[in-house]
Amino acid sequence: MSDEELLAATRAGRADAFAVFFARHSEGLVGFVRRRVGSAELAADLTAEVFAAALIATHRGHATEVPDGRAWLRGIARHKVADSYRDGYVDDAARRQLRLQRVPLEEQDTRAIDRLGGAESQIHGALDQLSGEERVAVIERVVLERDYTHIAERAGTSQAVARKRVSRGLARLRKEMGADRP
Repeated sequence: MSDEELLAATRAGRADAFAVFFARHSEGLVGFVRRRVGSAELAADLTAEVFAAALIATHRGHATEVPDGRAWLRGIARHKVADSYRDGYVDDAARRQLRLQRVPLEEQDTRAIDRLGGAESQIHGALDQLSGEERVAVIERVVLERDYTHIAERAGTSQAVARKRVSRGLARLRKEMGADRP
């Protein structure tokens, strides 16, 4: 299922759909947040708040057209990170609204979050350097193994443009990850 379909199913009352959406994006998002904040604990709190806000937005009908859940969640995360820097704390209003308890982290959890925000997540950093269109095209082609016809239809473009986006995106990923170095 696409992110858009998962969020539509969530709106329709299928909690399992949001669980799939969460599982698909949680590691990438916590790594993204960890690279921007000072500690694993803060990254975990902000990530939980991002998912809580996303769930609320989905139920309110604010997430009706989200073809790229990763980009949507990162947009929410950018605001949450900026708010936490400005205010000096994590606003947990969305978690409180959903009556979610803060889960204390154990040492292995903080180490895992730190790894996700570090060198082991080089691919996430490289993907961040791609344009939105390139990132979606590369993920759909390489990760989801979709054909160019499908990619072009979802992007509202021609197959030639879809192929070019994948090609350029993969070339930039190779460069970002050092594969083009002699």
